[in-house]
Amino acid sequence: MDIANAQKAVDNWIKEHGVRYFNELTNMAQLTEEVGEVARIIARRYGEQSEKESDRNKDLGEELADVVFVVLCLANQTGVDLQEAFDRKLDLKTKRDKDRHKNNEKLR
Repeated sequence: MDIANAQKAVDNWIKEHGVRYFNELTNMAQLTEEVGEVARIIARRYGEQSEKESDRNKDLGEELADVVFVVLCLANQTGVDLQEAFDRKLDLKTKRDKDRHKNNEKLR
């Protein structure tokens, strides 16, 4: 599924199951919470912190999907065409960074 269709799918889900979008500030707080859940898994599973027993069954993919869902909500309710924005960003990064990482000695 491309980003444009994902935005439509989220909008349809909100209309069918969610009643309405939470306001933008609530969704921003929710996004922060979801990113925190991703950070917790990464810090404990891949970082130096020990993983608690209660965290071992957490699904990183599910938590990342929660982040994407809220980002799509924010894009929808603020009128952002995320597909267009992402395509522009990828083009910009390609032009700006095409040799930057290849020439970075730290990455060798």
